[in-house]
Amino acid sequence: MNMAITSGVALMPSAFEAGLGQWSSGNGTPGSDTYSGSTNAAFVPADQDFGGCLELLKAEATQKLRFMQKTPILPGCYLRITARVKAMSGNLPSVRIAGWAGRSNGAHLGGVGETGPSVALSRYGEVVQVSAIVGTGARAGVDMAWGVDADHGHFGLDLTGDSGGVVRIDDIEIRDVTNEFIRQMISVIDVRDYGALGDGSTDDSAAFIAANAAANGRTLLVPRGTYRLNRDVTIDVPVRFEGKVVMPTARMLLLTGSFDYATYAEAFKDEELAFRKAFQALLNNSDHESLDLCGRKITVTGPIDMQAAVPNKTSYATRRVIRNGQLVAASSSNWSVNSVKSYATYNPSDSRKLTAVNNAANIQVGAQVTGSGVGREIYVKSVNVGAGEVTLNAPLYDAAGRQNFNFRNFQYMLDFRGFSSLSKFVIADVELQCQGYASGIRLARGGSIFHLRDCFINRPKSRGVTSIGSGCQGMLIDRCQFLSDEDAKDVSQRVTVAINANSNDVKLRNCRATRFRHFALLAGGNSVVIGNHFFQGDSVANGVRSAGLIIAANHTSATITGNYIDNCFIEWTNERDATPRFTSGYSFSAMNITDNIFLSGDVAPWFSYIVVKPHGTGHYLNGVNISGNRFRSINGNIDRVERVDTSFADLDYSKFKNVTFTGNSFHAVDQQAANPLRVEHGQNSNAVVWSIGTDNRLPFGAQARHVESIVARGAIKDANGSRNHDMPYADPGKGAAKDKVNLVWARAVRGKVLVTVRIDDD
Repeated sequence: MNMAITSGVALMPSAFEAGLGQWSSGNGTPGSDTYSGSTNAAFVPADQDFGGCLELLKAEATQKLRFMQKTPILPGCYLRITARVKAMSGNLPSVRIAGWAGRSNGAHLGGVGETGPSVALSRYGEVVQVSAIVGTGARAGVDMAWGVDADHGHFGLDLTGDSGGVVRIDDIEIRDVTNEFIRQMISVIDVRDYGALGDGSTDDSAAFIAANAAANGRTLLVPRGTYRLNRDVTIDVPVRFEGKVVMPTARMLLLTGSFDYATYAEAFKDEELAFRKAFQALLNNSDHESLDLCGRKITVTGPIDMQAAVPNKTSYATRRVIRNGQLVAASSSNWSVNSVKSYATYNPSDSRKLTAVNNAANIQVGAQVTGSGVGREIYVKSVNVGAGEVTLNAPLYDAAGRQNFNFRNFQYMLDFRGFSSLSKFVIADVELQCQGYASGIRLARGGSIFHLRDCFINRPKSRGVTSIGSGCQGMLIDRCQFLSDEDAKDVSQRVTVAINANSNDVKLRNCRATRFRHFALLAGGNSVVIGNHFFQGDSVANGVRSAGLIIAANHTSATITGNYIDNCFIEWTNERDATPRFTSGYSFSAMNITDNIFLSGDVAPWFSYIVVKPHGTGHYLNGVNISGNRFRSINGNIDRVERVDTSFADLDYSKFKNVTFTGNSFHAVDQQAANPLRVEHGQNSNAVVWSIGTDNRLPFGAQARHVESIVARGAIKDANGSRNHDMPYADPGKGAAKDKVNLVWARAVRGKVLVTVRIDDD
């Protein structure tokens, strides 16, 4: 490059034999004195060391010698001026290369260095060489850095020190030495210069490490070839890969100077392997908190075992982020669901264990467990093959004894189950295109604050985000989209679940989910479900609907607020109780369902938006607030918005406590429930006992347990037409369903009253 710049440009000064009129005793500029005819300068045609040369008597304090012709100074070009000098007689001077810097208009360029290093002559007849480099850039090794304002120079040398000595000077040379600065100029260092072979078999680790140490901020170049690295290698400068890196799984390539997926893809020339090695570096590198996928689409041909990619880590608790990219599942047999059947024994007193498990060696951690008396989203947390035991993520509600269980291991694009604990891990702005081949994300067995934000889980085959243990503690899922692969199927045919969680403090916020079997099953306490839109309808007239949100804990402390719950319902169940019959505790308690939009269309009349499903007798509602919601059915009325699913057991309505069901709006709902419920009753005939019905408007078909108030709507009169001023007493819980109230008066009267009835104790 730089030789091309100076190609054809005259750099070399004229030889002295061409005449001393080309050499100035001043600055070399036009009009300055020359050595032609000078008494202190002469051409010597035959010197034993130099051949033709200039003999010069030092007569001034600084005896100058400058070539009269302009030597061009080009940006990016570096020139070395060289002179050979020997003292002949008299005082011994010092010598240095010197020049005069000129602008393009011929003016002097001041403020720049115009002399090189000075060398003292110490013996007569000894040839001494002096040199200096001039150029526009202030680089290491440049003696005269003149900058881009320099256009040309007049070069030669200076004699300094004592005057009176005679010296001889060989012809002065000026050469382009830009090639000596190429490495500095393009800021690239090649690993081959440090011994890398790139033959695919030789360990090039030492060469990479040495090149990195020498780079000093410059870019490291890995040219074409296959470079085997059998050691951990850290490259803390920018790096460019033309060649390919191969290394053992356990060895790490830490690209701290260029830490992003694109660079790892260049290094390994394999998208999946590059992702694994980049993730390995993320968990072993304190210099970066996030792995940027650079908006790249990564084709995935099988489940990515995230822990196996980092074999030196089984737990991790420092915040790390994978962001900004897309993983696409490719058609492959690697996604096949593995299914194993095995006989095992379940004892409710050891509620998370299966014992005496046949064929335990073939049961995989993370497999879903199904069987008689097994609730939804039950998974294998660990397997002890030697003991024949399987540990579950949750208890079973009615599986006591020995039976055949089915263990299905779904295949996930990102599988973290190998980690015993993974905390504060974030996936942001990433789309998992499962393509109907793969499931999405399987969480670690333990850990807290897994955070999924601004992500798409697109068309998962079986599951979107699965927790097989306590790795969902405090999980945050924000502004994500879950798009089903079962969009075209009727509700009864769907099997996929977007999210499940077992632990406390889960937050689902501002997400959207389409036509799954279930949007989410939350089995821990203190969950917050806010601002989501999940819908699960189909085109079947009078069709069934599945639960959108399942709360699988009786004492839940859950808040469900501001959601759009579309053609599905909230199911509240205790199906994870090993002994589901109520004996102690708070029962179905601490539930807050407020300010949601509930919408359905073309559903069966018995469809309801809020369903309580007890497993075991004796349960009741305790501290439940359902208020401010908007309930609407289109294309047909529904009976009511709330009900109890008595498939396994009913509630004990005599124990309800602190239940609020108020401030809701109802559209195309026949029985509009409330608690407290205001009932207007008109008694047209005189009677001592007025029987007041509630018209099936008590929430969940509950009992009329208390009368909060009785207000006369006009005069209460007896048979004589006289006004009655006595108050009746209330006798609630009447009728076969105990949903009626009797008002008992002192004498037979008639009139109209407004009665406020409650189903609960305060």
